[in-house]
Amino acid sequence: MGEKGDGLARGRAFARSLPGEKVDESGRVQQASPDRIAAFCPVFESCGGCKLQHWATAPYQAWKRELLVSALAARGLNTEVKPLIDAHGQGRRRVALHVRQVGNAWRAGFMAEGSHALVPIEQCPILASKLQSIPQVAATFGTIFGECDVLAVLADNGIDIAIKATRKLADKAVAQFDGFMRQHAIARIAVNGQTIGQLAPPIIAMGKARVALPVAGFLQATAQGEEVLATLIDDALPKSKNVADLFCGIGPFALRLAESRSCTAIDSSKPAIAALNFALRNTQGLKPMKAEARDLFQNPLTAQELNEFDAVVLDPPRAGAEAQCKMLAKSRVKRVAYVSCDVQSLARDAVILVQGGYDFVRATPVDQFKFSSHLETVAVFARGRG
Repeated sequence: MGEKGDGLARGRAFARSLPGEKVDESGRVQQASPDRIAAFCPVFESCGGCKLQHWATAPYQAWKRELLVSALAARGLNTEVKPLIDAHGQGRRRVALHVRQVGNAWRAGFMAEGSHALVPIEQCPILASKLQSIPQVAATFGTIFGECDVLAVLADNGIDIAIKATRKLADKAVAQFDGFMRQHAIARIAVNGQTIGQLAPPIIAMGKARVALPVAGFLQATAQGEEVLATLIDDALPKSKNVADLFCGIGPFALRLAESRSCTAIDSSKPAIAALNFALRNTQGLKPMKAEARDLFQNPLTAQELNEFDAVVLDPPRAGAEAQCKMLAKSRVKRVAYVSCDVQSLARDAVILVQGGYDFVRATPVDQFKFSSHLETVAVFARGRG
């Protein structure tokens, strides 16, 4: 099985094939693996979303953990790799859908793998239950906006909708959304970054705090995934008293850390920092905390700035945190908890930290993108095992 979730044979990738199977040149299975199981989604064979519903749990989980093991080994890194944690929980709480015209009807769905052809869906079984009907809701936007993309996020008090569209909405059309939003438990609708309808600000609880989501803001894929990652981070920093949370987003980790430690949260997204600061002003019982906007790719914290902290949390995007890790390698920070969504950039950055004097304590793979090749990892580094 290749790292993207395709079976590999004779230098070719065969989608939805499994190790040990025999397939013909078109990819049709001639001899199935005993690990093959029935996929539970009716569009599994055509949808470009899930790739691995047809693989039994044990070999699937072993392969996914091995993605991390192999990436670290390829860089000469040796550390304890914990068992994979299943963090799918109640399902995905965010989904991006494409809305296109199919025949005479507007439909929503995902693109077929390696194609711009829409695979229409009525429901997506890996979504949280309150998002199950969202493809049908999204499809209705086609009559108003034409071809568009719809991001739906399940907040604690309703669904947050962000639409990207080229067609402008007539002013008179705005009034129709109030009843529509109440019918479908939608808290807010935004188009091209501008809110056009809102019954209430979409809210997410993060520890003691309640955070109002920015339009199209980033959120961990599953609620359980966020909880698992936050717990692993907390466990990684047992003695820390003053923590920097870098690439903090809207604060899922910083706000929890601030319940027991002083915390400084930094991210390049000004809307995310604004949301975090608003939550800070309205949450009681937190240790001293501040949040600020700063581009950590172009302007990482220097070693001198980092030395104010005894621990650092990193949660960068897929590109990793190379520039910031180079500064950490020069610092005296005792512990680093690195949350990664890409094993290759994590391995690259881990080498920088190890060469800078850190021990690579452990790495824990977390599966909140179940049935895909995407993997979260929490890696822990310490100076002198401090």
